[in-house]
Amino acid sequence: MSEDFSKGKRGAVVTPDPNKVRITIRLDGDVINHFKKIVHEAGGGNYQTLINTALREYIEEQNKSLEMTLRKVIRDELYEFKQTG
Repeated sequence: MSEDFSKGKRGAVVTPDPNKVRITIRLDGDVINHFKKIVHEAGGGNYQTLINTALREYIEEQNKSLEMTLRKVIRDELYEFKQTG
């Protein structure tokens, strides 16, 4: 019994998300192992997706910090304006 692979295609079985960008990055081994361990303990998944999620959460937290700082500055300025107004 022989299989006919003449119409087979090479490459990924699952089409990659068009919003994802392929890069090469060097990270410390302990960082990679940390995320791989989390995925392993969860029973499966993708450590790269987990790293992406962690980076996204970091960015969102930074944006929240900026927003909180701007809100404080605006409140302080409005308070000063009302006092001198």
